[in-house]
Amino acid sequence: MTSILVLNGPNLNLLGQRQPEVYGRTTLQDVEDMCVASGKDAGLDVICMQSNHEGVMIDAIHAAKGTHGGIVLNAGAYTHTSIALRDAIASVELPVVEVHLSNIHAREAFRHHSHIAPVALGQIAGFGPQGYDLAIQVLAKHLEPKT
Repeated sequence: MTSILVLNGPNLNLLGQRQPEVYGRTTLQDVEDMCVASGKDAGLDVICMQSNHEGVMIDAIHAAKGTHGGIVLNAGAYTHTSIALRDAIASVELPVVEVHLSNIHAREAFRHHSHIAPVALGQIAGFGPQGYDLAIQVLAKHLEPKT
């Protein structure tokens, strides 16, 4: 069975506690459990990881090559600042779906730009935890053998 990595970035370990008016009350564990179930329904093994450290995230992206078929990435604030994450994604040549719980385009202007989007398969923003499910469905479809 093909596996995918669900990689969450800084402060997402505080889901359910941090700014619930923006991010909701769903915890990271709830999100990860939903991702594993969604992946199973789509015929994918899902491995979840979270880090507050950019270098750890880059290492996880590098390690995904040859291990996973794709990545669901919520890079948090690194979305708007990290060219290093962008370059890591480009270097592994895996399909990546960028996910954001909130609609980053309806928030502060500095959140409107994503360094990840140009090297991602696509971006899902503003649908809360359901965005992860949508991303997994997209990756499952993308990873289907072409006939």
